[in-house]
Amino acid sequence: MADFPVSLEFLKPGLLPSSLFFLTHLLLFLQPEEAISEEVKVIGPGESILALVGEEVEFPCNLSPYQDAENMEIRWFPSHASDVVHLYQEWQELFAQQVARFQNRTKLITDEIADGSVSLHLRRVVPSDEGPYGCRFLSGDFSGEAIWELEVAGFGSDPYISLEGFKEGGIQLRCSSSGWYPKPTVQWRDHQGQCLPPESEAIVQNAQGLFSLETSVVVQKGAHNNVSSSIQNSLLVQKKEFVVQIADIFLLGPSPWKKPFLGTLVALPLLLALLSSLALYYIHKQRQSQAKLKKQAEKDQGKLTAQLEKLQTELDWRRSEGQAEWRGAQQYAVDVTLDPATAHPSLEVSEDGKSVWSCRGSPSLAACDPQRFLGQTCVLSRERFVTGRHYWEVHVGRHSRWFLGACLAAVPRAEPARLSPAAGYWVMRLWNGCEYFVLDPQRVALTLRVPPRCVGIFLDYEAGKLSFFNVSDGSHIFTFTDSFSGTLCLYFRPRAHDGSEHPDPLTVCHLRVRERPGHLVAAL
Repeated sequence: MADFPVSLEFLKPGLLPSSLFFLTHLLLFLQPEEAISEEVKVIGPGESILALVGEEVEFPCNLSPYQDAENMEIRWFPSHASDVVHLYQEWQELFAQQVARFQNRTKLITDEIADGSVSLHLRRVVPSDEGPYGCRFLSGDFSGEAIWELEVAGFGSDPYISLEGFKEGGIQLRCSSSGWYPKPTVQWRDHQGQCLPPESEAIVQNAQGLFSLETSVVVQKGAHNNVSSSIQNSLLVQKKEFVVQIADIFLLGPSPWKKPFLGTLVALPLLLALLSSLALYYIHKQRQSQAKLKKQAEKDQGKLTAQLEKLQTELDWRRSEGQAEWRGAQQYAVDVTLDPATAHPSLEVSEDGKSVWSCRGSPSLAACDPQRFLGQTCVLSRERFVTGRHYWEVHVGRHSRWFLGACLAAVPRAEPARLSPAAGYWVMRLWNGCEYFVLDPQRVALTLRVPPRCVGIFLDYEAGKLSFFNVSDGSHIFTFTDSFSGTLCLYFRPRAHDGSEHPDPLTVCHLRVRERPGHLVAAL
């Protein structure tokens, strides 16, 4: 090894400050590039997606931070990484390696591939599509992937109730329905809401993976009035119910009128013969008007069909408008973190500021920080908004209760509050697992086709709007319209601790954030 002369002149007292400056910059220059470059990640749709049988589901994936993916290999795969759902390579889609069950069912959207963002649409969802999926980006110097779970649900047909006849001193009712997934539960109840034991129950799965059921019950005397049959889908937290009214007079059993009734049955043929003679004359008259009635019925049927088509067209238009509004909102994504200083003492915020959950045990109220909420078990964001448009998403999973939205930064924190716009809160909430509603200013119930696993929220400060979207199917849920006149914070409130071993948090999703002119966000 060659020896090089080293001079220590620069260590003289007069030259020491400038020499240290030189050495510092030299060390920074010699650091490997990987130490100062930002780590590239693949971001998928989240932990889970819920799709309905027969409909379409979207698998979005992107690189963060932005990076051109046109020259990369992009592969979507199911539970076995060697299988291919869809493959993009060298500026084209390769269908030869696609698994047979996904052929002619996928569509790749590459409008933003130059920014590292792509989306795969899977059409005609079936139960066998359920399971884990992944998306992998691969190039000469990078490899990364994201994994998520696809859940599939089928909301079956309306129950068909038939009266089978008399049996064991009562009336036998039979209920049948088909097209359910996953396996449904069925329940008979009397007019008092008490469960009736089924006489028989059969639930079978067909070749397509959908469940059909048939169940029967014998209704005894005294169980009059309403008898209902309900079928429940556990994933959708929805059910279909059918009610039948039965009077005791139709139930067998000892009664003083039984013998006269049997005598009437004997004389019934003679009575029917007389009535038939009278009916012939009536039918002759009716035939003259049947053609007219048939023509009128066809006309009414045509009107009804036209109205239904118009209604379906309007529903499709509203759904497409909601999805377009949601996609437009995504370009205003912001990076949101939670502020532990505002969290109620019974809440715990993760180290990265992205998740919040309720703690086990009684909270300690020793800390009297004026920023901390004591009247509500909630937490606010570090970010403060005073202008502009901003979009964020929160993974809610299968929570049975949560509150999400925005509030004024100056709201009182020591006492409970009514979460309405008049009090400075614009909040959507889920209660008891199936009740979605807002206060605007009175309670407004919300109907959702698919329970959201992830909720998107879009704030347009100047327009005075706060909109909520179901990220699971891209649909619009509700929009507050108001006039904002102060600094806004983002509002998060998870359900109380249920005693389970592991917490079930609300989690702010990682989104692709674009730099925008005039993008004003204040953070504490």
